Amino acid sequence: MARYTGPTAKISRRYGVELFGVSKSFTRRPFPPGQHGARAGRKKKSDYGVMLAEKQKLRYMYGVLEGQFRRYYHEASRRRGVTGDILLQLLEQRLDNVIFRSNFANTRAAARQMVSHGHVLVNGKKVDIPSYHCKPGDVVSVAAKTRSQALANRFVELNTDATTPDWLRVDTAKLTTEVLRVPTAEEIAPIVNVQLIVEFYSR
Repeated sequence: MARYTGPTAKISRRYGVELFGVSKSFTRRPFPPGQHGARAGRKKKSDYGVMLAEKQKLRYMYGVLEGQFRRYYHEASRRRGVTGDILLQLLEQRLDNVIFRSNFANTRAAARQMVSHGHVLVNGKKVDIPSYHCKPGDVVSVAAKTRSQALANRFVELNTDATTPDWLRVDTAKLTTEVLRVPTAEEIAPIVNVQLIVEFYSR
């Protein structure tokens, strides 16, 4: 299964925002990597560079490779509605993201690993595909295996101060989540300008 396996703190530092979860390196040095990283902000980016950076930030945040991200965009542009909003909704409804939003994992990478290792059920059936598209009415749960339950409970304890979105109904005692509806763009509150991503692919 293809996924990004390179440095994470360096990528977050390059774009000036946490993309993979809390990083001590990013906290200590919140500027681009490299010899001239602290002065990199003085260089003005081209319009193309700005659009590319927005696309890359969203792609890295959800842990999606370029080919898959492009397919998400084409699917969003094919549907009726605002392309940028639909793109965000498709990414949010990934199974690994639902696990992350439910606080059963503290990062999307950890959620992806939980899914691919068979710790997650959808409507009572094991699903080990992180990109699985969750629909309203789906019930996502942690497998009853002792190891699966212990893993999820540990993450729940770490995320006691985290909130869950209104489009999910989470039961931390039973380690289950029901997808109530499709999230709105306002609820997703992306850290990127999605319109620039649409313009990037519309060139």
